[in-house]
Amino acid sequence: MTENTQQPTNGHHSAPADLPTQYTPAEVEERLYERWVDRGYFETDAKREDGGEKEPFAIVIPPPNVYGNLHVGHALEHTLIDAVTRRKRMQGYDTLWQPGMDHAGIATQNAIERQLASEGKSRHDVGREAFVERVWQWKATSGGQIAGQMRRLGDGVAWSRDRFTMDEGLSRAVQTMFKRLYDDELIYRAERIINWCPRCLTAISDIEVEYQDDDGELVSLRYGDGEDSVIVATTRAETMLGDTAVAVHPDDERYAHLIGRRIALPLTDRTIPVVADEHVDPEFGTGAVKVTPAHDPNDFEIGRRHGLPQLTVMDEHAVITVHGPFQGLDRLEARSAVVAALRAEGRVVDEKRPYRHSVGHCSRCGTTIEPRLSMQWWVRVGPLAKAAGDAVRDGRVAIHPKEMSSRYFEWVDNMHDWCISRQLWWGHRIPVWYGPDGEVVCVGPDQEAPSGPGWHQDEDVLDTWFSSGLWPFSTLGWPERTESLERFYPNSVMVTGYDILFFWVVRMMMFGLYAMDGVEPFRVIALHGMVRDQFGKKMSRSFGNVVDPLQWMDSYGADAVRFTLARGANPGVDIPVGEDWVQASRNFANKVWNATRFALLNGATIEGPLPDPAEQSAADRWILSRLNSVIAEVDGHYEDYQFAKLSDALFHFAWDEVFDWYVELSKTVFTAGGRPAEVARRVLGEVLDVTLRLLHPVIPFVTEELWTTLTGGESLVVAAWPADSGFRDPAAEREIAGVRQLVTEVRRFRADQGLQPGQRVPARLELTDPGLAAHEEAIRALLRLTAPGDGFSVTATLPVPGATVALDLSGVIDVAAERRRLTKDLAAAEKELAQTSAKLANEGFLAKAPDHVVDKIRTRRSTAEADITRIRTQLDRLPT
Repeated sequence: MTENTQQPTNGHHSAPADLPTQYTPAEVEERLYERWVDRGYFETDAKREDGGEKEPFAIVIPPPNVYGNLHVGHALEHTLIDAVTRRKRMQGYDTLWQPGMDHAGIATQNAIERQLASEGKSRHDVGREAFVERVWQWKATSGGQIAGQMRRLGDGVAWSRDRFTMDEGLSRAVQTMFKRLYDDELIYRAERIINWCPRCLTAISDIEVEYQDDDGELVSLRYGDGEDSVIVATTRAETMLGDTAVAVHPDDERYAHLIGRRIALPLTDRTIPVVADEHVDPEFGTGAVKVTPAHDPNDFEIGRRHGLPQLTVMDEHAVITVHGPFQGLDRLEARSAVVAALRAEGRVVDEKRPYRHSVGHCSRCGTTIEPRLSMQWWVRVGPLAKAAGDAVRDGRVAIHPKEMSSRYFEWVDNMHDWCISRQLWWGHRIPVWYGPDGEVVCVGPDQEAPSGPGWHQDEDVLDTWFSSGLWPFSTLGWPERTESLERFYPNSVMVTGYDILFFWVVRMMMFGLYAMDGVEPFRVIALHGMVRDQFGKKMSRSFGNVVDPLQWMDSYGADAVRFTLARGANPGVDIPVGEDWVQASRNFANKVWNATRFALLNGATIEGPLPDPAEQSAADRWILSRLNSVIAEVDGHYEDYQFAKLSDALFHFAWDEVFDWYVELSKTVFTAGGRPAEVARRVLGEVLDVTLRLLHPVIPFVTEELWTTLTGGESLVVAAWPADSGFRDPAAEREIAGVRQLVTEVRRFRADQGLQPGQRVPARLELTDPGLAAHEEAIRALLRLTAPGDGFSVTATLPVPGATVALDLSGVIDVAAERRRLTKDLAAAEKELAQTSAKLANEGFLAKAPDHVVDKIRTRRSTAEADITRIRTQLDRLPT
């Protein structure tokens, strides 16, 4: 435990006066963070003090949006990553936490377009080159403010290595990757159905589609006439203008006579075939579905299987482009108009309105997504996804928690080709040129692009996820074989949310294995959950329950926010959080502060070795034994990414055992003085030194301020992580456990009798256990028990294991009033028991009442039974 302990630079601890009476985060955090950065603590350093080489540890930051602000999800993720990297740095690793930001194509372009709109302009008014230049100017002056917010949280990133997905080096990596995939025929261009945003005017990825329940309509329509008719249902009636077939299941006898025949499509002069396709569920609806291959992904696949025409009936703005009466109408206007026209022809069989169903919306602007047939660039993911699956299956990459592995496999084993082109101006432009005679040339970063009459570059840019998929190696200098790449690839671990397991983690796996000759991008994937409100509800601006961590940091300090989030972070599980919990974490930071001030005021020291166990009291040996157990426990939780468990272990050890018990037990020793006091001061200094080290990765600011004052050391950031010395003393642990049990029992009795914590009570202690007898002075001090004097009268007796406590409560409480109060409470509890028991004995009630109501009654009955037992015990203990 004491090995590798950084010794104070000045040979003694600072004076207690160096610590203010109260901890004020605003006066500490910025000063400490700037000192850490100025001294280069977060930068990589391969050399040990003895001249050897440190083992590397690398982790990348999930790149935040250059346009965004620090939200509570960032605060959680960055806290966990920072805790991991701070501990590894203290353990002596050459630690790299790689920072950087994502260019966020759609969000950033939308922001600049809003600026132009406020000036009465569009991007087309200024042109592509000027628009991109304007984005760069915005980034230089206003973008990336999240970096400053990360500093407020305490992120220990290597700022000198900061990267941006659009900087020169990463742009070279993107172009190299595109060229290699293209040459290996893993990138191609084709017409497919994509998610289209009519507002942003671009294809968007699956992760940028947010589904929500909307009120719409479900209209059942009759196609054809007489025996040659079928009924289909749709929520998007306007798409029937692009229908090219009706599909039924091949084994559905209801429609066997129609398969292969053509039926009339209402409102048009076209007929469409009835096709048999096993995709159709004969049990759903009428068992017949309309097929619009150009406007629905499932219909597109049916169309491909049956060679159906693909009729596009909407433009990029979701405006109808066909059929005179509807041409020029927005899709929603056309929906009403088409239904009205069908109703007029007697084609509407049924209408359900409102019909609530799940609808995709653009996460950037909220517009309803339109599935659309479009010519786009795609990644052929088959071999890439297989390699990503194999890396986890064969154990080269571990997923925490393990149960998330099945979700990972479900995705990679069934992954569809990835649409990587976006119809934007801000982003990595696709490095493909087209010639006047149909030539198509993909250009690498070291090749000259073709030029001359008729040559032009593809207008689209790449999906933002393409560049961020290269993050673990592009940030290290790839495609060049840099020293950083050789040292820090593969990364040690990826800590990220389970919600982007499919969209980012899988892409990094695919690209890393492909670009780095089969070497995985990281060895561990540690997944955390999403932060929810205190009631477990998803945060949403529409619900009004979104938390701003910056406001919480203003009010309670960064440590309080960090500790709250870490203490709730069970692997892969969502985290409810409320302001009350942040206040509680602030109280914990204050407790750490006050306990350290107490230690300094009472001469706690870290000078010299620990006294021999023979000189230590049972309390000293107990706390040192417990300290080593906690070191081992916390180490185990870190290795398993159990942040909630390690935080909880540290909280209870620090607050309950060190501050509430060891400090209190030491007070009588300090008062008595002599060699036992010297030993206790050294033990207290050791325990605080190690406890602050253990707490530092999670709450770095308050621990840094306290530790440097206590020890005179340079900084906790570069101090040694505590090692478990192996010292255990089960006998001392049992002895102090007995003291704690006795004190707790008597304190409970005092509280039941309404005694104030500081109120002194005469008592006689019969301590038959020698382990308790050795602590009589401390027990009396903790319980505010005075020695029995003249006229001492036993009015209450408490038998506890190894002892009997006889109390004289005469003159301390009004026994008659207390008996009346307890008798009244007993009557109320007995009435509650009778009422709840009667309900639970009523078979009619049990048969009709919902389960949660019955459970509530059972809980009330159990509470009443416990109250009756407690009150009767209190009455029995009252003097007669």
